[in-house]
Amino acid sequence: MSPKTTSPYGSWKSPITAELITQDTVTLESVAFYGEDIYWIEELPAEAGRNTVMKKSKDGNVTELTPAPFNVRSRVHEYGGAPFLAHQSQLFFSNFEDNLLYLRQENGSIHPITSDSNHRYADASIDASHGRLYWVREDHTESAIFAETTIVAMDLDGNNEIVIVSGNEFYSNPRISPDAKQLAYLTWNHPNMPWDETELWTADLNDDGSVSNAKRVAGGTNESIIQPVWSPDGVLYFLSDRSNWWNIMRLNNGEVEEVCPMEAEFGSPSWIFGKSDYDFIDETTIIASYVQNGRQHLAKIDVQNGTVSPVETGFSLFYSIHSNGQKITFIAASPTQFPRVVRVDLDGKQVEEIRLSSSLTLDENYLSLPEPIEFPTEGGKTAHAIYYRPKNADYMAPADEKPPLLVHVHGGPTSASPAILDLAFTQYWTSRGFAVVDVNYGGSTGYGREYRERLRGNWGIVDVQDCANAVRYLVEQGEVDSNRVAIAGGSAGGYTTLASLAFTDVYKAGASYFGLSELEVFATETHKFESRYMDSMLGPYPEAKQVYYDRSPINFTDQLSCPVIFFQGLDDKIVPPNQAELMVEALKEKGLPVAYLAFEGEGHGFRMDQNIKRSIEGELYFYSKVFGFTPSDDIEPVPIDNL
Repeated sequence: MSPKTTSPYGSWKSPITAELITQDTVTLESVAFYGEDIYWIEELPAEAGRNTVMKKSKDGNVTELTPAPFNVRSRVHEYGGAPFLAHQSQLFFSNFEDNLLYLRQENGSIHPITSDSNHRYADASIDASHGRLYWVREDHTESAIFAETTIVAMDLDGNNEIVIVSGNEFYSNPRISPDAKQLAYLTWNHPNMPWDETELWTADLNDDGSVSNAKRVAGGTNESIIQPVWSPDGVLYFLSDRSNWWNIMRLNNGEVEEVCPMEAEFGSPSWIFGKSDYDFIDETTIIASYVQNGRQHLAKIDVQNGTVSPVETGFSLFYSIHSNGQKITFIAASPTQFPRVVRVDLDGKQVEEIRLSSSLTLDENYLSLPEPIEFPTEGGKTAHAIYYRPKNADYMAPADEKPPLLVHVHGGPTSASPAILDLAFTQYWTSRGFAVVDVNYGGSTGYGREYRERLRGNWGIVDVQDCANAVRYLVEQGEVDSNRVAIAGGSAGGYTTLASLAFTDVYKAGASYFGLSELEVFATETHKFESRYMDSMLGPYPEAKQVYYDRSPINFTDQLSCPVIFFQGLDDKIVPPNQAELMVEALKEKGLPVAYLAFEGEGHGFRMDQNIKRSIEGELYFYSKVFGFTPSDDIEPVPIDNL
């Protein structure tokens, strides 16, 4: 191997370019079995982020079932999820552009089966014995924002649609028992989010598709129930966090009982429909993923005695898990392997790759491996993060230099940063000489309900403190340069980024991706699903109006003293562009260096390859001007006011 070139951190030339990140890369979602056929969704950056359904049949042929212009996405709750259902040779799906349901026949013909674009659909189940579909429906006829959510039944051709469950604010997971005699479903009301408090109900299914004898069977105050699943022999299972951890439970003669009590999370927050972190292999065996001590595992569970048996696959992330009784399929990833759809035998020993999210082959000498860290934070507690050191096979830094640090703040804020191969968030930066820390601050999932609820009433405080303390910890360990620390995040992570810049003096630069800056505006303008989210994190509005003011970075730009770059989709319905634009104008007036890149046609998260590339390179360009290094990449300059 050739000797390494000595060059300042940030200036290293890397094979992991922004163009490479979007090249021949797709996002994989929503894996499902029907018989021996496997279905999944691919999000295509090269086609403006269009979603399409793919199928690998038992004979090995791979087929695109929904060619352009179809875009298989649901807008229920705006975040969507579970937009299709496969049955025999038919595919039912939601089309993003018009919200209509479509049916694809075996011969490839596609036609709509609904006609009202004010109705949005997601999360379907099928009663094959009666030829009937059950969907969560969101009706925007009366209000563009505060839609009516119900569960509806319809014939397979879309006719005879009827509302069968209504009256509460939200519904999800309509699931039909194996004998087609019962319907299970989840429901919750404002101000709760589905990870705060939900109820599990069952009802008898009638011959006409309606329900009767509906009753609550589990859940309620301070208990989140998610992912109900009927076992093959008709027992209702679900995940509940009544023990502090989302554990597997079941109904036994009307009583809730634990299957395998563990200090581990078998589920994660239901931001989207259709999440599946476990499934039945047979009547007595579950295949499940769980997170323990910040690490994810795959295991088989004997539901009769609660035995948990690890399944080793070489992966460290598992989601969208399904079984057809002979095989298991899921999306998997690891610190050195891109996400991929796999089919695995029941012991995990034979792993068949169905679809890779990227065809890139990377030299592991350029990949920084994750290091979980636990560090002290306020109140005598500890918090969690994943640390990545700078790494490049061709470069080293001068002996007296410490690397700049990029603090990455995940969104949600109830989600978490997994320890997997991610080019855009980590390897792009570490291979150029940045250290990166992904902070799973208090409020993140994977560490139990108590950890998740550290953020209750404390958004803008606990998350900000934990990120700052992660920086202090790494500085004290001698890992990074305290004078070159940047923070970046998207959505709720963008809010924490802006709050961190306004309320601490730890950072020298920041990057906000569609982040919140004015919480009162968000509370009054956002969509139904999140319209009361901040009740728990800040307090009810307008009663807690002063708290909203005090936690809004826009009101404290006088305390902000470092450069910031903003990235925003102009079609964002969750965090509208005015959230970024208000902040940009305030910083311009203050005379601070500020940049703003807005993208036409992008919503909450960027899907188009040219915009993904521009945002990644734009962020690097911005830091190079702030921290004083010369990137090795040929980057289109970003206009920076007040530089």
